[in-house]
Amino acid sequence: MSETEIFMVAGLGNPGEKYARTRHNIGFMAVDELARKNNLDLGKSRFDAEYINYKFKQNKIFLVKPQSYMNKSGFPIQKLASYFKIDIQNIIIIHDDIDLVFGRIRISKDRGPGGHNGIRSIINCFGTKNFIRIRLGIANPDLKNSVTGHVLGSFSKEETKLLDGLVDKGADAAISIIDKGISFAMNLYN
Repeated sequence: MSETEIFMVAGLGNPGEKYARTRHNIGFMAVDELARKNNLDLGKSRFDAEYINYKFKQNKIFLVKPQSYMNKSGFPIQKLASYFKIDIQNIIIIHDDIDLVFGRIRISKDRGPGGHNGIRSIINCFGTKNFIRIRLGIANPDLKNSVTGHVLGSFSKEETKLLDGLVDKGADAAISIIDKGISFAMNLYN
């Protein structure tokens, strides 16, 4: 990539202290980690989303955390993308995935929601699934707990030991996609 491109890295989660350290908010954590690594603060607000933008090499990157709750994540992401003229193919969504073992990461593109309501909302708002996803494994809940209880629950002691590494990997994967392309990042992280 020789010319300037605009990218969005959006982490999915729920706003508020109540949800801050829950499994469903791992996308928020990854975006916060990207901001921390670049000495940034997501201090701007527009279209029901917190965001900040910065330059990375020749590219402009918007870090975004929708504040509309998970099931309505699509609206703020779509509005920001439209306002800042960010192509759908340059949108990277970081989110939790209960179908991956805790700590695993999968990069994918052009996939259906797979039961994830935040992703379903994004697909509905854009009318396409042609965006990049970084799926961070939070493991499938055991049968005694509901899926909702699991994703909105706190990390276990064992998960907490691995959490920083997983969040860091998710943040690094986004930069790898922007810097080297999705194929390179998939080979590195999948």
